[in-house]
Amino acid sequence: MNPRKLVLVAVIAAAVIAFFALDLNQYLTLDYLKAQQESFQALTREHPVLVLGSFFVLYVVVVALSLPGAAVMTLAAGALFGFLPALILVSFASSIGATVAFLVARFLFHDAVQEKFGNRLKTINEGVRKDGAFYLFSMRLVPAIPFFVINLLMALTPIKTWTFYWVSQVGMLAGTAVYVNAGTQLGQLESLGGLLSPELIGSFLLLAIFPWIARWIRDRARAVEVYKGWTKPKSFDRNMVVIGGGSAGLVSAYIAATVKASVSLVEKDKMGGDCLNTGCVPSKTLIKSARTAALSNQAESLGFRSIQTDFRFPDVMDRVQRVIKKIEPHDSVERFEALGVDCIQGSAKLVSPWEVEIEENRETRRLTTRSVVLASGAAPLVPPIPGLDETGYLTSDSLWSLREQPERLLVLGGGPIGCELAQAFARLGSRVTQVEMLDQLMGREDGDAAESVHAALAQDGVDVRLGHKATRFALENGEKVLYADSGQGEERIVFDQVLLALGRRARREGLGLDTLGIETNATGALETNEFLQTRYPNIYACGDAAGPFQFTHAAAHQAWHAAVNALFGRFKKFKVDYRVMPWTTFTEPEVARVGVSEREADEQGLDYEVTRYGIDDLDRAMTEEADFGFVKVITARGSDKILGATIVGEHAGELITEFILAMKHGLGLNKILGTIHVYPTFSEANKFAAGEWKKAHAPEKILNWLEHFHRLGRR
Repeated sequence: MNPRKLVLVAVIAAAVIAFFALDLNQYLTLDYLKAQQESFQALTREHPVLVLGSFFVLYVVVVALSLPGAAVMTLAAGALFGFLPALILVSFASSIGATVAFLVARFLFHDAVQEKFGNRLKTINEGVRKDGAFYLFSMRLVPAIPFFVINLLMALTPIKTWTFYWVSQVGMLAGTAVYVNAGTQLGQLESLGGLLSPELIGSFLLLAIFPWIARWIRDRARAVEVYKGWTKPKSFDRNMVVIGGGSAGLVSAYIAATVKASVSLVEKDKMGGDCLNTGCVPSKTLIKSARTAALSNQAESLGFRSIQTDFRFPDVMDRVQRVIKKIEPHDSVERFEALGVDCIQGSAKLVSPWEVEIEENRETRRLTTRSVVLASGAAPLVPPIPGLDETGYLTSDSLWSLREQPERLLVLGGGPIGCELAQAFARLGSRVTQVEMLDQLMGREDGDAAESVHAALAQDGVDVRLGHKATRFALENGEKVLYADSGQGEERIVFDQVLLALGRRARREGLGLDTLGIETNATGALETNEFLQTRYPNIYACGDAAGPFQFTHAAAHQAWHAAVNALFGRFKKFKVDYRVMPWTTFTEPEVARVGVSEREADEQGLDYEVTRYGIDDLDRAMTEEADFGFVKVITARGSDKILGATIVGEHAGELITEFILAMKHGLGLNKILGTIHVYPTFSEANKFAAGEWKKAHAPEKILNWLEHFHRLGRR
């Protein structure tokens, strides 16, 4: 604690000790006040200004130090000054005193509490920033909550001082009025307990819910404003219409059908969306084939003189399509219609908040619906780089139609998609050049994880160019060329095909969003609130169309919230929770993460520790010639609470699940350490990482005592 805080604590402690040591609290009791009422009134008549000023200062001090007696002083104010003057005096004195107590508590405790528990308090902090005035006003109106407790608790939050002051001024006014009025009838008052009858307490509780009623009225007013000019149907064809048949849309429709709602799912292209047709499924299928091709490079380490991998590229791409067909029934029209979903093959457009126009087989019809879920997905980002249209390009959408393997493949982008496909094509024999504008691959990951992937790509023959910004494409003498700025001049890169892997943007064209004025955010995704509602409370968005995560599992997570809120939001809505959101990049080595990275922990100012276990020490990894990578766990300092984990290595995407479960349910590293893991498995790496944390936090004093104890036992 810094010297200024120590001095302040000492002053406050001395004042409180003196108050009780000198028995000053005897002067702040109801009996004393009644006994001295006439003397106080006489003094007030003789020196009104002095008494008013002294009383005001004393009241502020009592409240600021959280001393008992504020209630009695409020009664005294009513008895001495009359109702209205006393109400004004006490209202300002109590609010100022409370604000002083608030500021003192904030100065002493706020930073320490936020540093130690900031991650746990994140949701509370966000709620206070948004609705702090509502929370404070409600608490001020509930007599059962001591005011000094409110002062302390609110000081630990990010509520603004001015907000705290004026809300306290207004919120305490009703209670102050009750006590001041009682003070004007002091002679008839037998005890402080008699002031708060059950009827009065009930009235205060009703007042306490007023802010929530006000918020409901505010939301209703906003809805009325938003829906102005639109005519709501008297009845609806559907409870829900889902636009988009990808992961988010399918889960939304599935949930609606499960609870027996009438739901239509509209998809203009292929059921299953990007994940099945152009994303997760085909890319992981290709990666498996590429890994098999790479076995020839591991022959000697596996005990073989040679491993022959003879393949034709068209056969590999045919396998991709075969796997898609094999998984397709999971997302098929037949399956979802059997579940009760009305599946429509066509284009959908919003024409009002409750009407969807559908073009199906060149015919147009309209469905009315109580709610809409927009799950239109995302499309690859195509940057406006000069010359790109002339050279042509591939994206993760169009790549899968290739039947001729590019001899020289240029991959533009160093994110997960770019790294996965660059490595896969290099292992299949293409000469791959990967161009990334930043100074590291996989910019969302820590440097050590990114460097592991970079080294693996280089070993597979990928020419990785970091810090290179694509400036223009050109056709020169029949060759396709990229010119890239490296910061030290322009470099010329010749290629046969270029794969754009620069991210994805929400699909929003043709949905009628402009007609309804549905906004998008800075990333191009549809703007939603914490319940996944757009500006129209009955229109929701989820999946890649809404962001902020573009993962299949994130889309499914959002879809549950969107569907449940859309169907039952009139009674209860659920905020979508992203606190434990994992992901994996399926390169070799895989990189899996959940929670914060080291860099993010630094950016958030968290007080944390890093525990690291090298998979090169793992028995099972050695048996499979996969002894590379690491498990890295971020924990709160001095605690086994897991804030984040990154795993680099074989099966990282599977291993991360244990940390996801632990974080979701508040389990620490001690619980992982105490769990039996099968030997020999890769999952032991998680237990050994927990063991590394335990060794770093071994109770040295106890161990030294035990050593001495056992030494005595040998005598």
